[in-house]
Amino acid sequence: MQTMMQAARAYQTAASHRSLREQQADVFRYVNGALRAARAAGAIARARAIADNRRLWVTLVSLLSDPANPLPAALRGSIISVAMAVQRAMDQDTPDLDFLISVNESMAAGLSGNT
Repeated sequence: MQTMMQAARAYQTAASHRSLREQQADVFRYVNGALRAARAAGAIARARAIADNRRLWVTLVSLLSDPANPLPAALRGSIISVAMAVQRAMDQDTPDLDFLISVNESMAAGLSGNT
């Protein structure tokens, strides 16, 4: 239990030194790690990775749809359009993991300022 508490404190300290955008980019990178691993994994790991990706994008659309969101409306609309393409790809019988990874990488790069 002590080790878990120390790890949580260490993570909180590290996270406080990174910008919110960089932390958001890390979420896309984390999901991409699971998608990459799912390429060589079985059906359950693949389904789990796609479900995590779906949760990420559904959450993103929800946040972007909020009228109080400070991003410009045009940018929010563009990202929501990308999200709809991602949703369609995930709804396929065999989702194109390379496409999903590519879009997530683009989002992470944009959030990190590495475009």
